[in-house]
Amino acid sequence: MQQIQNEIQSTESSTRRTAQAVILIALGVALAPFTSIPLGVARVNPTQHFVNVVGAVLLGPVWATGVAFVIGLIRNALGVGTLLAFPGGMVGALTAGLTYRFTKHLYGAAAAEVFGSGIVGALLGAALVAPVFMDSPEPLLAFVPSFLGSSILGAVLGVAALKVLRRAGVIGGAR
Repeated sequence: MQQIQNEIQSTESSTRRTAQAVILIALGVALAPFTSIPLGVARVNPTQHFVNVVGAVLLGPVWATGVAFVIGLIRNALGVGTLLAFPGGMVGALTAGLTYRFTKHLYGAAAAEVFGSGIVGALLGAALVAPVFMDSPEPLLAFVPSFLGSSILGAVLGVAALKVLRRAGVIGGAR
């Protein structure tokens, strides 16, 4: 009997995570045309960083990174994103998710998202993605100011959204 209950709980948990991931993907894609703005040398999208923080806390690092990948894929297919969405979004989601998993600290996850997207993702974009896949060589630090601005704004919005959801009783306590 216990095994059946465990299997039911596992299925419910998997279904819930899938539904939350789909909602986050829909938000990231639907808001992209309205929140994609030119900032410095790049076109940035704070919505992606908002989704990264929320996904990291609700879903964990693997799911959050997958959500960022799917959003980047769909945005590129629709012409409202660039290939820079992949290192910027995925690295931020992964670092935020890992940080939250090990610390259970909301502000730590937000800071990790800013570091992952704003610095590591920007450096990967300038060193690898832009010159190799976009045929657009850029100086190594070219994307850092743009990515940092976008990720800071998105992380702040993500923290705010999670606090509202927590107060409303929709999610459990995130510090």
